[in-house]
Amino acid sequence: MSELSFKRAKKLEGEVRLPGDKSLSHRASLFASLAEGESVIERFLVSGVTRMMLNALTSLQVPWRLEGDTLVVTGRGLRGFREPTSPINCGNSATTIRLLAGALAASGTPCVLDGSEGLRKRPMGRITEPLLLMNVPITATLGCAPLHLTQRNSAHLLRAVDYTLPVASAQVKSCLILGALAADAFSVIREPGPSRDHTERMLSAMGANIRWSPGVVEICPLMRALKPLQIALAGDISSAAFLLVAAAIVPGSSICIREVGLNPTRTGILDALTAMGAKITLENERIVAGEPVGDIHLVSDALKAITVSGDLVVRMIDEFPAFAIAACFAEGVTVVRDARELRYKETDRIAVLCGELSKLGVQLEMYDDGFAIHGKTLTGGVGDGAGDHRIAMSLAIAGLASPEPVIVQHAEILNESFPDFVTHIHALAGE
Repeated sequence: MSELSFKRAKKLEGEVRLPGDKSLSHRASLFASLAEGESVIERFLVSGVTRMMLNALTSLQVPWRLEGDTLVVTGRGLRGFREPTSPINCGNSATTIRLLAGALAASGTPCVLDGSEGLRKRPMGRITEPLLLMNVPITATLGCAPLHLTQRNSAHLLRAVDYTLPVASAQVKSCLILGALAADAFSVIREPGPSRDHTERMLSAMGANIRWSPGVVEICPLMRALKPLQIALAGDISSAAFLLVAAAIVPGSSICIREVGLNPTRTGILDALTAMGAKITLENERIVAGEPVGDIHLVSDALKAITVSGDLVVRMIDEFPAFAIAACFAEGVTVVRDARELRYKETDRIAVLCGELSKLGVQLEMYDDGFAIHGKTLTGGVGDGAGDHRIAMSLAIAGLASPEPVIVQHAEILNESFPDFVTHIHALAGE
């Protein structure tokens, strides 16, 4: 699948159940390896990025097996990793390298963490600087990967910290939480804005003593082994966002996505689409393993432009490529500010997104921290996935409401996070 071509759809309708959430899949597999005993994780997302984490566990000699979409991991405790015989390749997954760094710091296991050319451009000083304050022997290469963790006596506790993150980041916060489990006292992590709290919720469910409130996380060193996981993961709201936007821009559409994670740190896209005029209702809301879950029902309606900034940006940081497509079909000029963090994703998502949308005829302005999109200007054409799974899927759904088809080159990258994307789109379109 090197190229995708999407044309205007009559309408989208039906129900969808998505694979497990990518963020939860990453965490569940790694945290299970830190527990003592056998964990069973149902609805595990099997994709390019989660394969990187599983391959890393193999390198660290952690036993695991996949039975369909059920992952079984046999953990040996916080210090149960074995030194790998070669550098661990994290691919293009920043979540993998940052969370692994925290887990390796806690275990005291020497290791080299590396990845793709794109990953080597992602800023790693955000984790190495606070880890050094915790007395973790870690070095980065010019502030980026490869990361080198050298030998540390695993019986030697790390130094507790009271650290304020310069940028709200769930990946960085999670890295430090994992390290703090092996510290000599309570650690406190502060952040300037909200970020997803999956790590706090899951580790607490496994028996860790973690307290959190908006902007502050307190971590007690682990006094007893983490309990194994027995969990069915919720569907990924970041994947759901592409289907929701697709339905929102195609007149006459009505879709329902079942059993989606509704963690309030992740639902910014629902707030944004509602503000634009899409009719969204939540049904069957409940708590599953500490995480809010429910069904999302969306009925299309005329969209209008909005401005997104401030805390809402963090709550939908991964959904901006999809959101930008909704903006392309809204009445007026949609403005995004305070989103400079998008420049440090799999690609510089501000530059790449604006460049690819321009190829499709969209009139826009690009800012250092965002963009402005003039609605009703997208005409169709040829775009490029540009090595970014979310860019590829966003360009594809644009074709569902475009006057002319949209062709996406190098579209195979979407398998990194949503292998069944095309299948679900075809089913909703009745094809």
